[in-house]
Amino acid sequence: MDGYLGVIVIVVLVALVAAGGLFLLFRPGGKAAPPPVKPPEAPPLPEEPEKRPASADEAEGATTTLPPPAKPAEPAVVAPPVEVPPPSEGRMVRLRSRLARSQSALGRGLLELLSRDRLDDEVWDEIEERLITADVGVAPTQVMVEELRTKVKVLGSRSPQEVRALLREQLLIQVNPDLDRTLHTAKHGERPAVVLVVGVNGTGKTTTTGKLARSLVGDGKKVVLGAADTFRAAAADQLQTWGDRVGADVVRGPEGGDPASVAFDATARGIEEQADVVIVDTAGRLHTKTGLMDELGKVKRVIEKKATVDEVLLVLDATTGQNGMRQAQVFAEVVNITGIALTKLDGTAKGGIVISVQRELGVPVKLVGLGEGPDDLAPFDPEVFVDAILGD
Repeated sequence: MDGYLGVIVIVVLVALVAAGGLFLLFRPGGKAAPPPVKPPEAPPLPEEPEKRPASADEAEGATTTLPPPAKPAEPAVVAPPVEVPPPSEGRMVRLRSRLARSQSALGRGLLELLSRDRLDDEVWDEIEERLITADVGVAPTQVMVEELRTKVKVLGSRSPQEVRALLREQLLIQVNPDLDRTLHTAKHGERPAVVLVVGVNGTGKTTTTGKLARSLVGDGKKVVLGAADTFRAAAADQLQTWGDRVGADVVRGPEGGDPASVAFDATARGIEEQADVVIVDTAGRLHTKTGLMDELGKVKRVIEKKATVDEVLLVLDATTGQNGMRQAQVFAEVVNITGIALTKLDGTAKGGIVISVQRELGVPVKLVGLGEGPDDLAPFDPEVFVDAILGD
């Protein structure tokens, strides 16, 4: 029995020793622990290009991305030089030859008829016909013929000089040199003078506005232009060109916009810039459209909220002759016309229109267009006009 107990004790001790050895063998951090499994190696990364040392700018955060190639510099837009136009004084004298070339046929014909030895009824009828054909008008023609017949009877025999003096006298009476042809462009204290330019399409209204601006700048005045013809696409651009050439500001609005608004803004600009004159170019209205004519009256009323309208110039094409008289009459009913600007008087015009339009409207011809050049608009001079008709 005791032998069995001894064996049991020995077995237990062996078991305890074996258990202790296993604990020491497999405890964490033990030297006998198996080595960890090595993970598979990753493929090598491509080599980066060698970087150059960063510059001072790059060190402060500047990007290393190369900038896009620079665009070639666009050529600078050079404004056209501002022109200095000649003054308006004496222009008609300088342009007299152009007027004489187109009008002297009338004078020569009348002088030839009046120089005949015998002036019977047939000759007087021919004189009357020539005057009417020259757009003098029926009533003025009858007055002239009666006066000439009376003077001829008194003179009896007539030399060429006497005939010329006689005809010159009668033409001057009809042209009426006593009319006030002053263009009212004097400034009113702090407010500029305002000139309203009206007329139907095709008469040269916008061109006349531009030429008038040149003339006034040549006389030393500061001018603002109002492009109130918003219905014709090219009108504002055309006026802008005229203004740019002489350094005059141009006020314009959107195409098809309110003309009265443009006229008001132009007047306000003229006051703000202390200009001497504001010239407003209106739409080339057809006199058969009542609504458009009413709008012209509105333009004038709106301007008068800021300043006085000193001049209302009606532009007429002298080549239309008596057809232009109806235009003149309708415009005179809408706005108070103060003067006439006759264009194309150097062409195929019949100079008698000067007499008839003044007689019908009771207002003077103040300006005449005698060519296509920018400085061919001249203040009307009755004596130069009559002398050009009669020739030297």
